[in-house]
Amino acid sequence: MTELPSRRLGAELTVPAVGLGCMGMSDFYGPSNDADSLAVLDRAVELGATFWDTSDMYGKGANEALLSRWFATRGQRDRVILATKFGIVRGARGARQICGDPAYVREACDYSLARLGVDTIDLYYQHRVDPQVPIEETVGAMGELVAAGKVRYLGLSEAGAETIRRAQATHPIAALQSEWSLWSRDIEAGPVPTARELGIGIVPYSPLGRGFLTGALAVDSLPRGDFRAHLPRLAGENLDANQRIVAAVSEIAQRYGVHTGQIALAWVLARGDDVAPIPGTRRVSYVEQNVAAAGITLAPQDLAELDALGEQVAGDRYPDMSGIGA
Repeated sequence: MTELPSRRLGAELTVPAVGLGCMGMSDFYGPSNDADSLAVLDRAVELGATFWDTSDMYGKGANEALLSRWFATRGQRDRVILATKFGIVRGARGARQICGDPAYVREACDYSLARLGVDTIDLYYQHRVDPQVPIEETVGAMGELVAAGKVRYLGLSEAGAETIRRAQATHPIAALQSEWSLWSRDIEAGPVPTARELGIGIVPYSPLGRGFLTGALAVDSLPRGDFRAHLPRLAGENLDANQRIVAAVSEIAQRYGVHTGQIALAWVLARGDDVAPIPGTRRVSYVEQNVAAAGITLAPQDLAELDALGEQVAGDRYPDMSGIGA
């Protein structure tokens, strides 16, 4: 099994090159099984994929509570680099609002610490930028959490270039978490160059395109409650066009003798030594495949072929893209 290399986020935080997104264990992808999820966490630690990502909004706190069960029963908190997020407030009937108010930042952190059952959060992100609150106020409050010892490092999620600059001028930012994959390339225009200029690491979420880039997602039979059924890229003519992208990735995977998703993940890993993707899964076998992808070195001609696929993507990432990249 591949020994995971490390990646640097910001000036001081070192993480494994492949982490683990935990969202789907509790929310958004239909029914889940906690016993299976705990087994995934066990295997992730065995393989060195110990950079775990959650949020207070995943399952309205259920995902943080799930990780708390793992920490309480395994006694291995010190082996995990734990990231969580605040800022998306979920209400009744799926309604959401964004909140970056300093008082809320402090309150949300305390609630997350309690749910997780830990004393310190390693990496604390603002999940989405609140357009009503100056980023200096939000990040200022986040910096107070660092000073208080509740948080070690700070991050932003889906932030635009100017917001990143203003945040960094307020308090050092270790990581920018945004969607980045073969078919989600928009952050390359502004946020990525800005983050690199400022020495901020990049944490791609959904590096496998919500599972679609594995070639194994049965779009026509998604379970009840799986939000992917509402994504523009997985519907109608967009789906037909995007399936051709997966077919092209599969052809490259056959040449290497690996799984389709491993090629898609290897492409993300090849973006730079400051890139640490967090593919999510609820299956032990997929954790193993994701870790093994770190051992794949793509030839220049294959990287070029994969790069070109980004221009063929049909459809937006979400039905509503407002508030993304602020």
